[in-house]
Amino acid sequence: MKISKKENYTLIEPEDKPVVDFVSSLTKNHKEFAEENVVVNLLAYQNLKKEEILGFLEISNVQHENEKSFVLVSEAIAIDELPEEIILVPSIKEAEDLIQMDEIQRDLL
Repeated sequence: MKISKKENYTLIEPEDKPVVDFVSSLTKNHKEFAEENVVVNLLAYQNLKKEEILGFLEISNVQHENEKSFVLVSEAIAIDELPEEIILVPSIKEAEDLIQMDEIQRDLL
């Protein structure tokens, strides 16, 4: 797992592992980034399945409870196939924009 700190989020990328192993590793290491906005780059997985994306649901829910963003980046799945608790966008730029909007919205509350 490759972790990069950005201005207002942490970018996490897999290192040639099956998605289930990546989700497991992410879950085990969640404490490291639990207080940060997170973008998970899944663009390397071309044949991602809905069930694999659903593996991120628990971490996504915890992040939202902590009032932090959790955004998955992939073009392999249509967003309307997923529950609304999972935020999925097709590019890193869109993930950055979404986090910025989330931060503004949280500041206004």
